Amino acid sequence: MSDEFGDDGEADDEGWRFALDDVDEDGIVGPETDPIEPEHVSVENALFVTVGVLGTLLVFVAATL
Repeated sequence: MSDEFGDDGEADDEGWRFALDDVDEDGIVGPETDPIEPEHVSVENALFVTVGVLGTLLVFVAATL
């Protein structure tokens, strides 16, 4: 028996990365249909990024002294 069916007789789709609707006739994957839109920046996240950048700069400056 082939490996494309699982123990319960259902088709085993774990090996497929893309559905047939996602590829064209040449096997090329088409672009995503939904664009990725940026979300609102929260103050907490901006603060953590700023502290991380300042901390990294402090480490680089201290290493060069």
